[in-house]
Amino acid sequence: MNKKLIIVLGIFIVGLIAIGGASAGFFDGLFGGDSSTADNDENTLVFGFDAEFPPYGFKADNGSYEGFDLDLAQEVCDRNNWTLVKQPIDWDAKDSELDSGSIDCIWNGFTINGRENDYTWSEPYIDNKQVVVVAKDSGINDLKGLAGKTVEVQKDSSAESTLQEDQKALADTFATLTSVADYNTAFMDLESGACDAVAMDIGVAKYQVGKSNGQFKILDKEISSEQYAIGFKLGNNKLRDKVQATLKEMAADGTIDKIAAKYDSYGVPGSLCI
Repeated sequence: MNKKLIIVLGIFIVGLIAIGGASAGFFDGLFGGDSSTADNDENTLVFGFDAEFPPYGFKADNGSYEGFDLDLAQEVCDRNNWTLVKQPIDWDAKDSELDSGSIDCIWNGFTINGRENDYTWSEPYIDNKQVVVVAKDSGINDLKGLAGKTVEVQKDSSAESTLQEDQKALADTFATLTSVADYNTAFMDLESGACDAVAMDIGVAKYQVGKSNGQFKILDKEISSEQYAIGFKLGNNKLRDKVQATLKEMAADGTIDKIAAKYDSYGVPGSLCI
């Protein structure tokens, strides 16, 4: 081969490395390999979750990601000698993350109801409720009291779906039903008076009410109930079956109950259905 050509090729490859273009996926593409690491690395589980959804997934004060679902996933990985990659995602973009192979599963308070045919699901492991949180001094004491009020939900959440579908009659009594990016935003709006109520999962509601020093309250009647499960890319039965089998082992030996006890203040133990 011509020496000048060799030098040019060498400079080209070094340049690719310098700009990050010479990844394993790049060379796989050149030589016929598969660059989808999340789908094909059997020793790594890339765990997609909402980092603002306590107690299932959240960012702790020390900057680490914690939560009930993350603890479950870590134990599943430990038992299978897998590496857990905790990947916080924009909840509204979860489908594109899963379809692209950026994550292996959606595992973070993910509602199966109404999505049964959209993913390959694990068996349900949590029975959950959707509730409404208001300011304690708001004068709102029941769902009828929401008439003419401004209510917020997280975009693409179960509460949003419920109020747009099964509980549309209730939502039609509101002045407005507004979707926001996350629950932290919703509670800042509730605290400032920009909205009158927030509809959400009971676990997150208990967390927010618990840290509010009596500022908020949960209305007694829930607006819906649902079940949480783990969503895998449609057709990914192999990974689903392995995770499900490990969860059953964890349930049988009491590990899931032990993990749930850490989140007793959120009512997680009483919501288990595995």
